[in-house]
Amino acid sequence: MAFTGKEAEEFPLETAAEWTANYRNANPGAVKAHFIGRDLINKMLEQDGCMGLRIYYALDEKGDKQLIIVGADKDENDLYNGIIAEKLIKCPPYCPKGSPLNE
Repeated sequence: MAFTGKEAEEFPLETAAEWTANYRNANPGAVKAHFIGRDLINKMLEQDGCMGLRIYYALDEKGDKQLIIVGADKDENDLYNGIIAEKLIKCPPYCPKGSPLNE
């Protein structure tokens, strides 16, 4: 399969809220979400040949869950010689108020 940039699909809020609640219930006190700013997202997407972003699960030196984000080309290859994002902003402590994905 070659990436086209149209992978994934929109998801209904009701199901997203249910799934995030399932995670929170199964992992009390765990990190719920990560935030990455649009400037870095846009910079990653503007790399030559970038068709989208791949997100890796990772554990840092303390054993804390992290996300590593890298661009990917049409041939499904990571653009690892380009921009790699990490140190995303964690929720908690920076969580939205009133979001059905976080209640």
